[in-house]
Amino acid sequence: MPAINEWNFSAGPGALPAEVLDAVREAVVALPETGLSVLCTSHRSAWFENLLAEAEENLRHLLTVPAGHGIVFLQGGSSLQFSMIPANFAPSRCDDPLYIRSGYWSAKAIAEAGCVRPVAVLWDGAAEGFRTLPDTAALAARRADRPRRSTAPAYLHYVSNETVEGLQFGEAPDGADLPRIADMSSDFLSRPIDVAAHAFLYAHAQKNLGPAGVTVCVLDRDLLERVPAGLPPMLDYRTHLQYGSNYNTPPVFGIYVLTLVTRWLRDTIGGVAAMQRINRDKATRLYRTLDDLDGLVQMHADPGVRSVMNVTFRFRDPRLDAMFLAQATAAGFSGLAGHRALGGLRASLYNAVTPAAVARLCAFVTDFAAAHG
Repeated sequence: MPAINEWNFSAGPGALPAEVLDAVREAVVALPETGLSVLCTSHRSAWFENLLAEAEENLRHLLTVPAGHGIVFLQGGSSLQFSMIPANFAPSRCDDPLYIRSGYWSAKAIAEAGCVRPVAVLWDGAAEGFRTLPDTAALAARRADRPRRSTAPAYLHYVSNETVEGLQFGEAPDGADLPRIADMSSDFLSRPIDVAAHAFLYAHAQKNLGPAGVTVCVLDRDLLERVPAGLPPMLDYRTHLQYGSNYNTPPVFGIYVLTLVTRWLRDTIGGVAAMQRINRDKATRLYRTLDDLDGLVQMHADPGVRSVMNVTFRFRDPRLDAMFLAQATAAGFSGLAGHRALGGLRASLYNAVTPAAVARLCAFVTDFAAAHG
């Protein structure tokens, strides 16, 4: 049986590259640069200041981030961003911000934002069980049908990849003249992003960036003109930009691992375009394997919007789901259970999941189907 990290298909925290884990193992005892454990290193040290600068530089390089966009590293996960975004960027002079409700996590974002101010759902996939996504024409029609107001909506928010249902936007939805805001937590750095077309994008680390504890926010500085007076400093993006993500004690360990991951993407993989090709090949292989099982399994997402990151499916005979999980666990696979809100099965193919691991999973699925189909 392989080391459990090799066949880890968990939806989050997700797999990390082997070379990153090797470096982390050493750094937990002593960083090569300082001799101190990374777990005991001060956030005010010169080493950490240099690390913050490198983390930002690597992200700017990998994603071609425009000079007018700032980058901050925050705590609280993407869930904190759900309320921080409307608190900062949806002033009362603007009409209600628009949200696309495409799955579990976008529904969470809408609920949290609604605690701050009213929001409007532009498109809702709940009636279809969150199996598809809107196209540009559908969004334009829904915007045209909305009552006209004296001001434009504050922004358009969407989740680029829904991990629970396994849905992914192939390209950013058309926001027309609106600032576009994206939760990219589960596909950040998995493919190139048109950062300039977004006013704000954010991603927590525990999918493609490292362990839980740090969230990356990339924001157009023009948005900062909207920030109202009186926000607590910790909830004001201007604070974190001003202090270079070091206003309070930041997650030193999380940012260290994130920096290692960006080095791996840059130097070993060759950038996000190369990462995209690898990810597409992995997903294509697994989807083809599942589609070839003569109807033994049911895919959740419509074919045109299937996620490259999260493959969600279930056996048509529900008894086989539990049997599959038990046998997969015994064989050394990890993280294949579906989300508690949906059930079934899910294989997450984040950046660090290797093509060899996907090939082994495909072989296991095929063998299981032959035995029980």
